[in-house]
Amino acid sequence: MTAEEIRERIIDTVSRNGGHLASSLGAVELAMALYEVFDPDVDKVIWDVGHQAYAWKLLTGREDGFATLRKFGGISGFPNPAESRTDVAVSGHAGVALSVAEGCAAARDRKGTDESIVAVVGDASLVNGTSFEALNNCAAATRKVILVLNDNGMSISKPTGSFSRFLGRLISGVRYNRVKAAAERAGHAMKLTFLRGAYHAIESRVKSLFLGSRYFEQFGLRYIGPVDGHDTLALAAALTVAKEDKRSVIVHVVTRKGRGFAPAESHPRLWHGVGPFDRAAAEAGERPKAKDDWSAAFGRALASAASRDERVVALTAGMEDGTGLAGFARENPSRFFDVGIAEGHLVAFSAGLAIGGLRPVVAVYSTFLQRAVDQVMHDVAIAKLPVVFCVDRAGVVGADGMTHQGLYDIAMLRAIPNLTICEPKDADDLAALLDEALARNGPTVIRYPRGCPPAADDAATDGTPAPADAKYAVWATGDWLGKARDVAKRIGGVAVHARYIKPFDADLLAKERAAGMTVVSLENGSVACGLGEAIGADLKFGWPDEFIPHGSVAELEKAYGLDVESIVGKIRRSETPVRTEDRHNG
Repeated sequence: MTAEEIRERIIDTVSRNGGHLASSLGAVELAMALYEVFDPDVDKVIWDVGHQAYAWKLLTGREDGFATLRKFGGISGFPNPAESRTDVAVSGHAGVALSVAEGCAAARDRKGTDESIVAVVGDASLVNGTSFEALNNCAAATRKVILVLNDNGMSISKPTGSFSRFLGRLISGVRYNRVKAAAERAGHAMKLTFLRGAYHAIESRVKSLFLGSRYFEQFGLRYIGPVDGHDTLALAAALTVAKEDKRSVIVHVVTRKGRGFAPAESHPRLWHGVGPFDRAAAEAGERPKAKDDWSAAFGRALASAASRDERVVALTAGMEDGTGLAGFARENPSRFFDVGIAEGHLVAFSAGLAIGGLRPVVAVYSTFLQRAVDQVMHDVAIAKLPVVFCVDRAGVVGADGMTHQGLYDIAMLRAIPNLTICEPKDADDLAALLDEALARNGPTVIRYPRGCPPAADDAATDGTPAPADAKYAVWATGDWLGKARDVAKRIGGVAVHARYIKPFDADLLAKERAAGMTVVSLENGSVACGLGEAIGADLKFGWPDEFIPHGSVAELEKAYGLDVESIVGKIRRSETPVRTEDRHNG
């Protein structure tokens, strides 16, 4: 397949299914060059992060099934070894590819084989703490690994920090790049591919005079680049030199996010991850419309709180747009911090802000907060610091699949002392919980799902006495309160909004127990160690103890028996004696 054919297939499929568009379009020629130089059945190519690897999927045997990308039962939007042996490792979270590659290389060294081990790392991923730890360990761990730095000057949002400026200097050394471009044009014109080793050897010495490339060499990696990431001939030549070198090598590849699709090239942040879209309208200039979703509701609530309290500051880890903080950042630049893809640093940094007398609000996806649980415990909770964690995408997120399902935040955090955990039922409730959290002298977690909140609901459900004839008390996290009400109506029960998951309303629970009610829990999270276990529910409904694949939320709920009809059926069956394992979901 040509680069144009691959791009056409990616754009067509993502316009139908949604997905990560701009990043994959930027890495097409890179994937082609990797496929040409390395043997994916022998060598190991590890993508970090996998949303740049759509072209790799097309090149490695998944062309026929590519139309099922991110669909239930179809191929994943991220590399997955269960899907193809050419996907060496699961690649959903940034910053780990070099560590995994070094482990693979060390295993190769021990076995005495000679396959190439390649880590493809984005410039934003390389600032992750794990990546720096891997750089530090590279020379000690293995005799040879190849690091391909895919530098598109972007993460999901704009690049941040000193390292991005350092890479910019490498790319923009005017005198060096003029000489380099002229030499490459001459070499390609004369087809002097047999001289490429000598050329790159001379190049490495010349660029040290103009650039600061010795930074990587101090970690034991030979530096090759910058290489035009959309010139397949130059890419193949540089990767071949890296393959033939006896040392570890970094190949610095410069790409353009969104390449080949004008709307994505012009606005890569908007076209990073998209839902299905009208391609003709997009090419005519129509941009993806911002949804009035939970993230936007959080952004508005935070802006309002900040206007009333000058101590309030906001933090995120490379997710300014995704977490709804773009507006806050524009209006309050001195009160906004984007630390890049470095969640552990994010949380420890927030602890320092709180120690300094501020009220930090950390906006982070549930799936990424997993990467900083130690800091939540060690740096925030032990000291009872007033940090507010606003946990976006909590619960099943659908087509992004197992690496991104936000199912584990309750289970991971509920065991940590001093934490308050809550979940709103609508946007107004989110604003109220945020105000309560900012007034609390201790850490608070506010979790909310992907998608749009329901209309504001004044119906009181938590703390309200149950009807005298109610048989069931159906406790639910906020996003499943509507589902709980539907279930309660059909089984003769009352729905309870578990607004506070920790501590929960023990008095209300005691009253319901005293009235002889059966307690049912519904939670958009792992049933293991979740709300149901906290309240000792008789019947627990949540996601089972397994990794949940990709698919629409409705499809996944139906498949796992978590739609209203399935839940009602299981509750009714429980009214007659059944085996214990049939009384619980998961």
